[in-house]
Amino acid sequence: MIRRLQRSRRLRRAKPGDGSALTALHWWQLLTRTQFFLDPDEASGRSARYAVDVHHLAAELEGGKLAEGSRHAPVALYRDGHQVQIATPPVAFAVPDGEIEVARNMYGLTRMHHVPASGRAEALRAHPRSLEGRRARFGRRHPRAGAAIGAVAVAVLLACLVLTVPQVIELVTSIGPVAERLGTFTSPVRPPYWVNISLLVAGALAATERALTLRNHWLIDADTTWTSFT
Repeated sequence: MIRRLQRSRRLRRAKPGDGSALTALHWWQLLTRTQFFLDPDEASGRSARYAVDVHHLAAELEGGKLAEGSRHAPVALYRDGHQVQIATPPVAFAVPDGEIEVARNMYGLTRMHHVPASGRAEALRAHPRSLEGRRARFGRRHPRAGAAIGAVAVAVLLACLVLTVPQVIELVTSIGPVAERLGTFTSPVRPPYWVNISLLVAGALAATERALTLRNHWLIDADTTWTSFT
């Protein structure tokens, strides 16, 4: 029941598009835009080619429409090259054999998956000129190096959790009303400022690596998923 309600809410976030044509992805848009594709599959009844165009810096929709003065939606779905729906993520776009789920956080995308009516969800194919496409190509060409980078990213994020969560709890419990109700907590971990700053930078890089590979875990990415797909 809860799952159905969540799905219905996500699908309602998608609004009608204007039928405009999908424009090419250029190299100077690497940090601000990306594209993913879902190819036709006659066996599942999907004859059209779908594309999801993401503008990271676009303003959120206002009442389901583009903000005044805005040229692009945060996320747009295209069918055979023509815009059919727009949305602010997290969102689910209905396609003939299921739906496309899109979510993001402050570091990039946390979900860009095709979820069939029955079967396993699979990530859409990234545009080869996008950052995600370049990262995927690197992983295919250098699988060991790609896997090592992914493992380092996980280790860094877990280290960030271990070292920062106690400090955050100490900060929160130092607030008067919270201290009166729950008492105070003294963090056993007190790294110097330069360590915290280094962790902040390393954590941001690790979270970006996770976003480029569309990986997200409730614990590993706990401090980066406040705005992710729910």
